[in-house]
Formats: sequence, structure tokens, C-alpha cells
Amino acid sequence: MAEATTKEKGRIRRWWKGLKAEFKKIVWPDRESVVKETAAVIVITIILSLIIALLDLGVKNLIDLILNIGA
Repeated sequence: MAEATTKEKGRIRRWWKGLKAEFKKIVWPDRESVVKETAAVIVITIILSLIIALLDLGVKNLIDLILNIGA
């Protein structure tokens, strides 16, 4: 039974060392890149939300027009 716990601890240690090694490989972006990419995401989100809003308004008006033809 003690053997199983020792094997488990060894496996956990190897996993932890591997995790630390992978974190050392990460290349974090600089502040300027983060700001530029964040601004790009915000601008694209605003543009796409406007396009979706216009499409929604157009479909709504089309449905209203179709429903009012029969009335």
C-alpha cells in the first residue's frame, strides 16, 4: 500500500515538473501588442454588432410588411 502512494507522489512530481517546464516556454506578449489586439477586437465587435442589428431590423421590417399585406 505504501508503494502505491510513493508511485503516486512520483507521478505527481513528474507532472508538476513538466507543467513548470511548459510554463517557462510561454512567450508573453508585450503591452503594446496587447493594447493593439484588444482595440482590434473591440472595433470588430462594434462593426459586427452594427451589421447584425441592421440585418435584424431589415428582417423585422420585411416580416412586418409581409404580415400587413394580408391584413
